[in-house]
Amino acid sequence: MFYLGRDKVAEAETRLPGSPEVPEWSERFATLAQQASNPHLKRFYEAGAVAGETPIADVPMLSIDFETTGLDPQKDDIVSIGLVTMSLDRIRLREGRHWVVKPRADLRNESVVIHGITHSEVEDAPDLTRILEELLDLMAGHLMVVHHRGIERPFLDAALRQRIGEGIEFPVIDTMELEARLHRRRPPGLIDRLMGRSSESIRLADSRGRYNLPYYRPHNALTDALACAELLQAQVAHRFSRDTPVCELWH
Repeated sequence: MFYLGRDKVAEAETRLPGSPEVPEWSERFATLAQQASNPHLKRFYEAGAVAGETPIADVPMLSIDFETTGLDPQKDDIVSIGLVTMSLDRIRLREGRHWVVKPRADLRNESVVIHGITHSEVEDAPDLTRILEELLDLMAGHLMVVHHRGIERPFLDAALRQRIGEGIEFPVIDTMELEARLHRRRPPGLIDRLMGRSSESIRLADSRGRYNLPYYRPHNALTDALACAELLQAQVAHRFSRDTPVCELWH
């Protein structure tokens, strides 16, 4: 996950969470499958999406994380992708994947400092189109799990529009937003400000710490995908129920 300025953006977006309407994704996927031209994208949509009333315990999920060249999906691009398949009971590390891909945007020095992916590594890396079939096949039939939906979904959408002329839509469970529901209900009050108390951080590492999950070194896409998967398992165990309808968790 690329955090150069990202934390402030993410926390501002989630400080006062609401309950925006979301589409019935199974119906939306059926429509998108008919509209898609790219065969890999069509197959992704044809795999369908779970109904909103499905208990979260019955939902196949895929935790996914991107490292990027910056924060703007219209100007920046993806440099690495990590993912692991998961359920509430198990994280399948053996099925995890990690790719470094060649961005179609400049790899700035400040982003290299964050994620450690160098110019020489991306120079020899494949374009996203080379792994697109495998990526979409792994995503198919799964609900995506991310930590801050403002990165993975818009970046993949923009990357596909640039490469194949079609974007992508899919629901996500955002573990940052789930933390925001608890810790960003209202801005700090006057007493809090006078006492120098700030809002609880909803960064991935800080959120994991509240559930006594171990510290992982950040900014490796595969490690961050694993960290996000573990965080969701802990959030559901502590604050929700295995029977919680997925529509109460996704966007």
